[in-house]
Amino acid sequence: MLLQRLCTRSPLDLQRHVCRLLIRTPFKLQNAYGKKDIISITATSNGSSFAYRSELRHAKRIVVKLGSAVVTRGDECGLALGRLASIVEQVAMLQNQGREMMIVTSGAVAFGKQRLRHEILLSQSVRQALHSGHNQLKDMALPVLEARACAAAGQSGLMALYEAMFTQYSTCTAQILVTNLDFHNDDKRQNLNSTLRELLRMNIVPIINTNDAVVSAPEPNSDLQGVNVISIKDNDSLAARLAVEMKADLLIALSDVEGLYDSPPGTDDAKLIDIFYPGDQQSITFGTKSRVGLGGMEAKVKAAVWALQSGTSVVIANGTHPKVTGHVITDIVEGKKVGTFFTEIKPAGPTVEQQTEVARSCGRTLASLHPGQRGEIICQLAELLTERKEEILAANKMDMDLAINAGSLSAALLKRLSLSPSKLNSLAIGLRQIAVAAQDSVGRVLRRTRVAHNLVLEQITVPIGVLLVIFEARPDCLPQVSALAIASGNALLLKGGKEAANTNRVLHQITQEALSMHGVTDAVQLVSTREEVEDLCRLDKMIDLIIPRGSSQLVREIQRAAKGIPVLGHSEGICHVYIDTEADIDKVIKIVRDSKCDYPAACNSMETLLIHRDVLRTPLFDQIIDMLRTEQVKIHAGPQFASYLTFSPSEAKSLRTEYSDLECCLEVVDSMQDAVDHIHKYGSFHTDTIITENEDTAEKFLHQVDSACVFWNASSRFADGYRFGLGAEVGISTARIHARGPVGLEGLLTSKWVLRGDGHTAADFSDHGTMTYLHENLPVGEFICNYELI
Repeated sequence: MLLQRLCTRSPLDLQRHVCRLLIRTPFKLQNAYGKKDIISITATSNGSSFAYRSELRHAKRIVVKLGSAVVTRGDECGLALGRLASIVEQVAMLQNQGREMMIVTSGAVAFGKQRLRHEILLSQSVRQALHSGHNQLKDMALPVLEARACAAAGQSGLMALYEAMFTQYSTCTAQILVTNLDFHNDDKRQNLNSTLRELLRMNIVPIINTNDAVVSAPEPNSDLQGVNVISIKDNDSLAARLAVEMKADLLIALSDVEGLYDSPPGTDDAKLIDIFYPGDQQSITFGTKSRVGLGGMEAKVKAAVWALQSGTSVVIANGTHPKVTGHVITDIVEGKKVGTFFTEIKPAGPTVEQQTEVARSCGRTLASLHPGQRGEIICQLAELLTERKEEILAANKMDMDLAINAGSLSAALLKRLSLSPSKLNSLAIGLRQIAVAAQDSVGRVLRRTRVAHNLVLEQITVPIGVLLVIFEARPDCLPQVSALAIASGNALLLKGGKEAANTNRVLHQITQEALSMHGVTDAVQLVSTREEVEDLCRLDKMIDLIIPRGSSQLVREIQRAAKGIPVLGHSEGICHVYIDTEADIDKVIKIVRDSKCDYPAACNSMETLLIHRDVLRTPLFDQIIDMLRTEQVKIHAGPQFASYLTFSPSEAKSLRTEYSDLECCLEVVDSMQDAVDHIHKYGSFHTDTIITENEDTAEKFLHQVDSACVFWNASSRFADGYRFGLGAEVGISTARIHARGPVGLEGLLTSKWVLRGDGHTAADFSDHGTMTYLHENLPVGEFICNYELI
């Protein structure tokens, strides 16, 4: 609606509208910002820029530079109103948070060009209609419009448009036109500084542009004159000079490219640079400038480096992409991985993109090893876990002490974080089981078909590629997942929780030491940079599968953040145990106790106990309740169970609750079929159990319940890769594609098709060909050790 109202107004109407807005009193303007809208923001001291992206959220004074390609339409005649509206909304929102926003904008020339073309066409059409007839209209030619005239005609309309847009958010603006002299003349520069500070003090957004109606043409290569001076050659240099002059914390330069590339965008090997350190500038190859505007990427980088060295942080990003324009500015301020971030702190190590490339390359070498060699690596890792246990436990004690002192972890998470000699021994045993399974994993023939004479087709197992495993405070996950990745020939990126940073570092060093015995040290990488999980999930061109290991909240966040990358896991573990009328008392007590009380925080712990209504008011029911009370399990009554009782326990707020503690929901059902229906409606398709002595009832339950794991007379805690004999697991998947249930080695493999022929062509099998299809299935007993060499 905003755009529709603005587009239907003439420039004169917009100016009149702006005049009416300027009548507002300062009192009303200040009232637009209530205390609840102001957030705590701490600016950097002058002379020091932010070192990391995560610090950008503390920026107080921000300059947003809008390049010509952002402001103008693709035909370079007129403004991109949709983009401008979304940018205005973001700037106004940040202003309302208590930040001080300034805009350096292009667009006056484009706006004026549109306006002048309209006037010229109108006047020409009238004259030709009077003197030459309507048939001559189509032959009219537009004259070349001089840029200064266009700027003069477009400045007022551009400003009126900004005023009208910002008014929708109760934000006032002011226009400032500058030239080079305004910065080189001390009096003018001080006046400009004073004016801008007063506008910011009054919560007004200054909108600055070069006065293109009078400014002289820029001199070639005169944009930089040293550390203390920068000439105003274009809006890039203007934004940099203004940001430094006003001691801005952050300069956001929006253009029509994603950021800074190591070579011209569009070339085959061009890679986006996430973090740019000025000392690496010589490694950049610049391309041509954008379709409009005076500057190119080289001008932007020079201006950005000058501003950075003067104490202002800089991000160059894309302001034209329709999918991100609506939140690109706020994403940058929130510290998200958008565009190129300029920093004076040289990155301590490789970027996560570089780590991924190295891991993929080394992973291919790992996959081409003989199965016995991969098994040797895993066995060596198991040995090192035992030999270096003192070093591991010392690092783990450091993490435990830090976590206890901080008081940020629950008792359940502290238990997961803790390692012990017995845990390490169990890990070593599991790793040796994986080493045995690795002997026939990669390169196994799944299917062999003789398509025709001397034409054999095979389907063989291959690694998935690059795995990203994100895990919370559970360091034992690192060697388990590493062993599974090694056995399956996959490259691996590990992102562990900061709570286990010391333990993870030592375990990763040990893992790389084991990998080095066959020259594949870098196949497993530990991401130790300040990388946000959401940013990792955007690397869809580099990562093939994400595996989260942690709380249901972590899994849900990753599933939401993953952009085009499959996520293997489950967001919730709402597991049920159903007690049938023909259940054995001893089995019921043992199974229910183990399912709920053995490890309440586990995803395979029972959360809902379903009881057949005929079991109520029986000795069995009394024993169940007594056992749960003895184990201090808090019971939440489901609606059906509550209806049977005069005084019931606290009623369950939801039947879809994962308590992850000594709590559970107790509900009554009328039959086995009702139990199945309840599980399908409220469960998470993780693990569900029936306790009964009736085989027919049990078989119906096992076949009808559509969960990853369905058990008969067994605890839900058996849903575990180690207990299944998988050696270890990377997680439990409730997905229906690829792996399901506890995911071990087999779940980390996919397949490819290999065809061996003897000069065969498709034409050989046509109506005029000499060959016919056989499609004969052959034995698949053979094993291909090195699938890469096929």
